[in-house]
Amino acid sequence: MGAMIRVMRWRFDPLSLAWAVALFLVLLLLATVGARWGWLRSFFGDVLAVVWVYFVFKTAIGARVLLLALAALGVGLAVEFGQYLAAAWHLHIPNRALRIVLGSTADWWDVLAYIIGFAAVLAIEGLRGGSVRAARPRASAP
Repeated sequence: MGAMIRVMRWRFDPLSLAWAVALFLVLLLLATVGARWGWLRSFFGDVLAVVWVYFVFKTAIGARVLLLALAALGVGLAVEFGQYLAAAWHLHIPNRALRIVLGSTADWWDVLAYIIGFAAVLAIEGLRGGSVRAARPRASAP
């Protein structure tokens, strides 16, 4: 665990912030206007959610691509597990907006969408010119 912490550095990446904001606006559009778009809203929205979390992490944390992508996937899987537990314990989120953001039903298709989002992050970063391992954090100024 100590070795993993040493490969992460706090930093600010404005390009990742721009991507995070753009993806957030797309997700907001899907959650509001896209209510009647069926699978595009639900499945593609879940794929984009993992990519969005990745860019949010990448905005503030300098670490290897694989580590940040796995962390983003972990967030998605944790949300899905929370949905499963809420259903098992008959819990209900009363806030409608929070129910839209977090979802209310555990579904294996969501897990598949999160995995596709994880793979999309690796593909995007691979196409940007670096390998998944090569994205070492730069030393930040004290």
